[in-house]
Amino acid sequence: MKSVTIYTRAFCPYCVRAIMLLKKKSVNFKKIDAGMNAQLRREMIQRANGGSSYPQIFIDQMHIGGCDEMMALERAGKLDALLSA
Repeated sequence: MKSVTIYTRAFCPYCVRAIMLLKKKSVNFKKIDAGMNAQLRREMIQRANGGSSYPQIFIDQMHIGGCDEMMALERAGKLDALLSA
């Protein structure tokens, strides 16, 4: 499996939904709570090329977007290929 990083914030239903999918797929991921940390939020926005909504999800160094984009990849049958080594 490739490394997955997800930037989240507290009480974010989209973050919960994205994390649930990753757990369902038994994907190990690094969760970074950037909601109340200005430095981590800046890091997230920079890595996401301006993406400022939560969550922002990365597979290795590739930014795949947020929860909606990850769910679209799953529906299209493309997420597993991105996650596999």
